[in-house]
Amino acid sequence: MSRKRPTDDGDELLARLGSLTAQARERAELQRSRVELALALQRGMLPRDLPAAPGFRLAVKYAPACHGLNVGGDWYDVFAMPDGRIGLSIGDVQGHNIEATAFMGQVRVGLRALASVTGEPGELLARTNELLLSLGGDLFATCVFMRLDPATGVLESARAGHIPCVWATADGKSGVAEDEGGPPLGVQDGMEYPVTRYRLTKGGVFVLLTDGVVEGPTLSVEEGLDQVVRLAGIAAVAGMTADSLAAAVIRRAELIGHEDDAAVLVVRHDGLAGPRRPRIQP
Repeated sequence: MSRKRPTDDGDELLARLGSLTAQARERAELQRSRVELALALQRGMLPRDLPAAPGFRLAVKYAPACHGLNVGGDWYDVFAMPDGRIGLSIGDVQGHNIEATAFMGQVRVGLRALASVTGEPGELLARTNELLLSLGGDLFATCVFMRLDPATGVLESARAGHIPCVWATADGKSGVAEDEGGPPLGVQDGMEYPVTRYRLTKGGVFVLLTDGVVEGPTLSVEEGLDQVVRLAGIAAVAGMTADSLAAAVIRRAELIGHEDDAAVLVVRHDGLAGPRRPRIQP
């Protein structure tokens, strides 16, 4: 019986290691390409410019998650509505892959398109829910949609399975918005989404966010929301700009090591163009 020489065994081992290394490199390159594609889709689907809202300042910050293929479907959107009010949405699609990113685009476009038919937030979410169900996909999305009236400072809000917003006033009050909400979009037909109305006074802020902002490996959503409440309260009292507050919130998310996309949308009341000065009603 012949035996392989030690040098032959070593050559075979090196050849196997070389083959495994080449396969690992190919998989890493494929993974990197898929992540880059998903990131490109994300950037292309999110709005580049925000509309002007007299008396208000709007700011957004976005930090995508890039852990493996964890490029998900968080989004934000701000657009002018036919009646002159401003539509604001923020949401999160189930999953962390290219399919989730593409579904995010469908939800965002659907909200915009249906907003030309109805601007009432609850009805808008109900119609978007039916639209997504009609497409027959397996994914679903959580979402908050708000309609801002710059002439009165009134914010009308409807929530579909999403984490609540945070508010603060210039006189030091702050908290988590207490609205009833409804189920996520794309899960069950015939759903209704109650509308809650708020009113901002000068210096007041509303912070819309996704759970990647307030949840981390060692931080619960409730603890994260409490931290944003404190931050928003300090910012409102100090007169911090909307952009500075959004940057501070997203920086806090990066410090906790968020493993999901993180999106922040801030609405700040800088002062009404007219003589009216409404109160906030959280």
